[in-house]
Order: sequence, then C-alpha cells, then structure tokens
Amino acid sequence: MIPKITYTLFGFCAALVLLALYNSTDDQLIHEQPQASDIQKAERLYGLHFQQAHRDSMLAGIRSNLETYEALRAQEISNDVWPAVQFNPLPAGFEMPGENHETHNWQLPESVTLPESGAELAFMSVAELSSLIRSGQLSSVTLTELYLERIRTYDPELRTVITLTADLALRQAERADSLIQAGVWLGPLHGIPYGSKDLLALEGYPTTWGAVPYKDQMIDETATVISRLEVAGAVHLAKLSLGALAWGDVWFDATTRSPWNTEVGASGSSAGSAAATAAGLVAFAIGSETLGSIVSPSTRNGVTGLRPTYGRVSRHGAMALSWSMDKIGPITRSVRDAALVFDAIYGADPYDPSLIDAPFVFDADLPLSEIRIGYQTSAFELPYPNREHDLAALETLRNLGADLIPVEIPQLAFNAMDVILSVEAAAAFDDLTRSGRDSLMVRQLIQAWPNVFRTARFVPAVEYIQANRARKQLIENMHKALQGIDVYVSPSFAGGNLGITNLTGHPAVVVPNGFTETGMPVSITFTAQLFEEGKLLRVADSFQQATDFHKTYPPDFFIQ
Repeated sequence: MIPKITYTLFGFCAALVLLALYNSTDDQLIHEQPQASDIQKAERLYGLHFQQAHRDSMLAGIRSNLETYEALRAQEISNDVWPAVQFNPLPAGFEMPGENHETHNWQLPESVTLPESGAELAFMSVAELSSLIRSGQLSSVTLTELYLERIRTYDPELRTVITLTADLALRQAERADSLIQAGVWLGPLHGIPYGSKDLLALEGYPTTWGAVPYKDQMIDETATVISRLEVAGAVHLAKLSLGALAWGDVWFDATTRSPWNTEVGASGSSAGSAAATAAGLVAFAIGSETLGSIVSPSTRNGVTGLRPTYGRVSRHGAMALSWSMDKIGPITRSVRDAALVFDAIYGADPYDPSLIDAPFVFDADLPLSEIRIGYQTSAFELPYPNREHDLAALETLRNLGADLIPVEIPQLAFNAMDVILSVEAAAAFDDLTRSGRDSLMVRQLIQAWPNVFRTARFVPAVEYIQANRARKQLIENMHKALQGIDVYVSPSFAGGNLGITNLTGHPAVVVPNGFTETGMPVSITFTAQLFEEGKLLRVADSFQQATDFHKTYPPDFFIQ
C-alpha cells in the first residue's frame, strides 16, 4: 500500500495538476481539464519522456486523480495525524538488547556543598543540584527563582525564551519542596528546573513552533515528554526558541544568540534549548533532531546533546516535521545529566505508533575494555576544520584504555535521500502551503521552508518510494559495517556520519572537545548501535570525565 503522504502530495500527477490549475497571469485557480500537452511539459520536470500515444492514454487517469486530490484536500488532516505507514529502523537479523534485569549505577555525588555565588549554582550539573535538593541544602523554589531571574537578566540579549511559564514553575517547585519535606523523593530530576523546545505542546500555554502562522496557537494537550518530566518531579521554566518550523535559529520574533559570542546565532533548530543550557538559564532542556538539530546547536553552544535511537522517545504532542526522521532528546551540561534525563523520558507510549520498547541501563563502572569502540577512520583523515581537537580526543580515549577499532560506514548517496525529509515536511504543512499563509514566514529564502515545501510538491511519489528503498539499503549496509562494534567515534560534521545516522536512526551523543582560536566551542560525536544508549553514554561520559571542556562556561554569563 502506498503511504497516504505520498499519494496525497507527491505523485507525478500532482505536478500536472499544478501546471493545469494555476493561471500564469493572476495565479488564480482555474478548473481546466489537463491536456496531453500538459503531460509533455511536465515530463521535463522529472527527466522523463513518453510517447504521444502514452500521453493520450494517461489523460483519463490523471483527470481522475485530480478529483481524488480535491477530495483529499477537502478533508482536514491536522499536523498531529500520523501516516498509516511507519518507518522501522531495524535491519534484517537485528537482535534487540536483552530484558532489563539490572538497575542503574549512576554514582551520583552525595557530599555536594552549596556554593556561595548564584552563578556557580546556576551552572552546577543536574546530578549536583539533585544532591543539594535531596539533602535539604537547597529548595526547588530558590533554584527556580534563581533561573527565572537569570532569564529576565540575560534573555533579552540571547532570545532563547518564547514563552515563560513562571507561574507553573513556581507551583511545581513548591510541590517538589513539599514532597521533600514529607520524605518523598521522586528521583534525580526532583525539583530541577528545565526548558522545552517550543514544538512540544503544554496545555494552557501557546505552542508556536517558532513561526508567525502559529504564534498564537493553543494546543489542548501536553506532550508525553513534558508529562513524564512532571512525573519525575522536574520544574518547567520556559518554552524555548526554535528556528521557525524547526529550521535554523531564526524564529518569528528574533534570532537566538550563542552565549559564547552574541554576534552569532545559536544554530538550530534546538537553538533556545542549547543556548539557554549553555548560559545557565535552565539546568537542562529538551530538544529535537531531524537532520542535525541537536548536534549542531549543542556544538555551537558548547553543551552535551543526546539524539536517541529513532523510536525511543515519544513524539506525542510534538510538532511533526518528518514522521520517519524526528527524534526528541535532552540537551545538558554533561553526559551524566543527559543519561538522567533520558531515563525519565524514554519508553513506550500508546499515542506514538513508532515507538519500539527496549531496555536502558547506565553503569558508571562499566570498563571501556568491555565496550567495543571504533572510530570512523577515513573521516579523521579529511582536512576539515578543528581536526586537531578530534585527534586529541582519540588519544584521550586510548589513554583511558579504549582499543579503537577502524570503522568505515557506508557512503551511499545519502544526500539524495534528503528528499524524504522535504516530502514529509511538505505533507506535514500541506495546508500552510495551499492556503498561502507560508508567505507569513520570516525566512523567505530559496533554502527555507516555504520554498522547500512548494518544491516538494513536484517530487514524484515513485521517487519518494525509491528514496526509502535506498534508505533501507543504507540501513542494511550500516548494520554490516558495525558488526563487532558497540560504539564508534566520528567528527561531528565531516565524513557524512551526521546525515547517514539520522537516516538510519542510530543514537548519538555530541560533547564539547575544545575551542577555536576565536573562542567558540567545537565538538566530537559518539554513535552507537541501535538502542545501545547505555554503552553510548558510558563511553562519552568516560571521555568527559577525563577532560574539562564541559566545565568551561561562557564568561559573560558566568559572573560571580
């Protein structure tokens, strides 16, 4: 069966319909029947050629399809409706991790002392803050008020916050303190303030998706991720900025800035989540990635970002951009914090049909010698920027006892598969394009969503299916390439790992590993087998424990 998102939008005939329906002088829709000459003109858009007899034969079907399109377009299909066909990242013969019979070995700090300065407190890790709250040295209300004050002080320059949820945060903080006083501790996130990317719905507050057409949008539900964090005792401070409809760092009211250099953007699309975490405005944040939207802003802002395995974290209540590529994950100041947050948000959800249930165990004592660690050999040989920092990272891992195994990941034409993202995104925002409200978007460039959505209308359904078949080949080839490997290291942007693993669904964590000559942070990426976040985070945590890049904070925001 052909997926709904293909036959409603992207068929060869859709292009013919557009050619036939739009008047070139006034852009008004006209209901003229397609002719054989329209088919001949449209063939050039797809690199095809048919004989005249074939064009004549196609006319009846094309005219019938037009009626089908009009009927489908008359049916309201909102962004939260999933297509009937789901992407599955599992290669043939893949064995899921065993059942979870173990408990986490977090090795959380127990003897943490309350610092004298508010800045030191604001930049402490989730694990450290948790210890202070559990021991009674710090109240959640005090910590929440500190972050709210920092937001009011610094956010006018950084522009990370779209909607401040101060009243909600203080109510949740008061509840957290009351539970502690009653002897109830909900876990490591109890009383910890955080922010969520504003593509996650929160009942009672706008969910703007960072875009003008939706800036007043109210969604009467709360995303599963936010609900799970509330159950874990976390405190919701703010809905954070994202590039409009999850592209870049430009949202409807501003450009989000990096605290390392406020003359440059924070990168995107999880711009606010990364910048707010880096600037000490929140203890952690939730971001999302479709094709680099956790990795890129985490790098630009010098924080840790975890992109989980596809199908690990519920996307219920989240804006859909690409049903087969969207992933939700934490952005934190340390790998250990990312593990703590991930543990609270992963797992099955009946409202998300893409989820695959698998265990997660973090063991802070697991020796690196028991983890098979590879490195993307040819990628590290490329002449890319900041290569010296990555080579130093490999040496650090070797000094920690890692026996690095050469790995070469498949280099199929993965860029050609980007059509999958653009087609699914165009389907997700079909009504925006056809209504003309896409002209309200701030960015109206060739490389921006309004133009990408329009262009995607001319992608044939056949080519979308072929791209997904090529994607399946990539998944199988990746599975073969990683035989005998648990985790591997790669440059964050060189060598194709970022694009390939977003298509195959593999989990990755990006951590800071140095600074450029201009003082901007750089990063390195760890990637693991599907559903092996435990080993992934253990390796990255080991590297981070041996370095101090993650404990270097933007000086203009770390004021004693």
